[in-house]
Amino acid sequence: MALKGKRIAILAEQDFEDSELMEPLKVMREAGAQVLIIGSGSATVYRGKRGRATVKADLPADKVRAEDFDAIIIPGGYAPDKMRLHQPMIDLVKQAYEQGKVIAAICHGPQVLISADVVRGRRVTSWPSIVVDLRNAGAIWVDEPMVRDGNLITSRKPADLPLFNAAIIQALEGR
Repeated sequence: MALKGKRIAILAEQDFEDSELMEPLKVMREAGAQVLIIGSGSATVYRGKRGRATVKADLPADKVRAEDFDAIIIPGGYAPDKMRLHQPMIDLVKQAYEQGKVIAAICHGPQVLISADVVRGRRVTSWPSIVVDLRNAGAIWVDEPMVRDGNLITSRKPADLPLFNAAIIQALEGR
């Protein structure tokens, strides 16, 4: 129970990459964290883009505060592009980042980091199709399975989930 007492928000919107939401959810809960699904507010139930997973939001982003959580996880898929349309989600990520909370984004998840304006000068990785967007936002992009730069953790794709999840746990343990 390495994460007992820790509270983690996993952001949700339609068409998330199924494994990139479900695997961190399972791993963080198994590690003892309290994990809440925070929706954009566009719905109460969100479906994965592959149709293998459905999650019900515990709360919408406009009903939570960054100080309520120790970490925020942003899965990829098509969801991050839709999340960017909901200012409360962007505000939540920006405030958590400013408070030094762990912010972890995988695949297309860094699109939300771009909208929150938190990648300038930071080392990150992502799915290849958003490299130009990250560089244009001032990020230092590298092609590595997992990159941790301070409180920011990023990964490229579902195959990177074991390293991504391990890095989140290590960061929350203070390592």
